Amino acid sequence: MELRQLAVVVAVAEEGGFTAAAQRLRTVQSTVSTVVRALERDLGTPLFHRTTHRVVLTPAGEAFVPAARAALEAAERARASVSPVDGRVRLGVCPGLLADLHRVLARLRHTHPGLEVEVSQVRPEEVECGLRESLVDVALFLAPGDSTAGPVITPLAPEELVLATAPGGSCSAPTDLSGLSLVDFPPGWAIRDAVDRAFPCRRVSLEVDDLAVAAGLVRAGLAAGVLPASAAARFPELTVRRFDRPVPWQLAAGHRAEAGPAVAAVLAQLG
Repeated sequence: MELRQLAVVVAVAEEGGFTAAAQRLRTVQSTVSTVVRALERDLGTPLFHRTTHRVVLTPAGEAFVPAARAALEAAERARASVSPVDGRVRLGVCPGLLADLHRVLARLRHTHPGLEVEVSQVRPEEVECGLRESLVDVALFLAPGDSTAGPVITPLAPEELVLATAPGGSCSAPTDLSGLSLVDFPPGWAIRDAVDRAFPCRRVSLEVDDLAVAAGLVRAGLAAGVLPASAAARFPELTVRRFDRPVPWQLAAGHRAEAGPAVAAVLAQLG
């Protein structure tokens, strides 16, 4: 199985047909058909249902295409990690999402000094439009709870949410947060959205738009806060209390299907 075969199958699936895939890959339809048939023979199962008017994935194809896409992205990231990359990438970040963004940018500058990264803030509801209209090349956001059409979504390393409290006390978090005074962030912030999903009945006593301010309120004993573990780790004086049932904090990077080496280099550092 070759990367070229994977790229052809992904193109057919994303374009919805052999002719459109051939145009995207700058080849002829007969070549695309030959590559797909050869791979199907090797796999021992068809990947597409072919009809007069359209091409749709078989159940085997539904399982194969996400894995093929992931393999292509991994290969691109591996190539980018050893090859000089230059150009410009416009990175859109949802509010309150990445506490260590400065480290990511520093690693990128060290690894690819010729790569320019422009960072802007995008709200969650603006992500798909921003990618579709090429306002940003990569967008970082809270992973959706279900699959979505549109941009290619690459999950980043998973974390969990923890309860940060004033120094001292237990290291386990209560299951019910309704009795606690909590500090939280404005609606539209990634942390707020994640905590809203996990604890819809909690009581928000204080609302701020700065992570350091929130940590100061927690440190003073004025409130507790639910934070990603990596964000809470920035404030070692706080007590981090973990939930018995881990509450996921899953970020994702969205980009268009035709991402090039510069985008792959950014994804390699984010992942």
